[in-house]
Amino acid sequence: MAWIKTVEYASASGKLKKLYDRLKGSGPVERIDNIMMVHSLRPHSMEGHMALYKNVLHHSGNQVPKWFLEVLGVWVSSLNDCGYCVEHHFAGLQRLLGDEARGLAIRAAIEARMPETAPLEPAQILAMGYARKLTEAPASVSEDDVAALRAAGVEDGEILEINQVTAYFSYANRTVLGLGCSTRGDVLGLSPNNSENSDDWGHT
Repeated sequence: MAWIKTVEYASASGKLKKLYDRLKGSGPVERIDNIMMVHSLRPHSMEGHMALYKNVLHHSGNQVPKWFLEVLGVWVSSLNDCGYCVEHHFAGLQRLLGDEARGLAIRAAIEARMPETAPLEPAQILAMGYARKLTEAPASVSEDDVAALRAAGVEDGEILEINQVTAYFSYANRTVLGLGCSTRGDVLGLSPNNSENSDDWGHT
């Protein structure tokens, strides 16, 4: 599932076992996503990754709808050609959106690199443009890009959320692509849905 050695749940001990137990939650099935298991030789790295992921994408303080944060994640991952994150987060997007046809239309627009054709609000399409620029040419982003989002009705805190989700997914994509992480054995679309507790990592 990766190009480097990883430690399976059954072989884990110490801090790694404790982190795995937080990830799998209280259910009987030992489900550890490969993107987390790839950190198993350095549990502190896994802990940092999960804290960032949980707070950026799954925190009750966020104001941008979670399903749209997932859209941004699929978009950035597609731009980075990271199939692992595209498949995981598209499954999560579909579950959160609850509208299969709309989700498929959003994915088609993403795959065509034409977000303006997606069934989204104008401000959301603008946010995808910002995310694309930040992903493909980060030094080209200017204050005008932020001003355009603000003029479209996106509040500054929401701009921060869009920025952080875009940045997080580029990090996650490079973790996956740089270590050969695959979806083999993963259950797609699981996520830590207890947004009220940042310490609860359980995936459902």
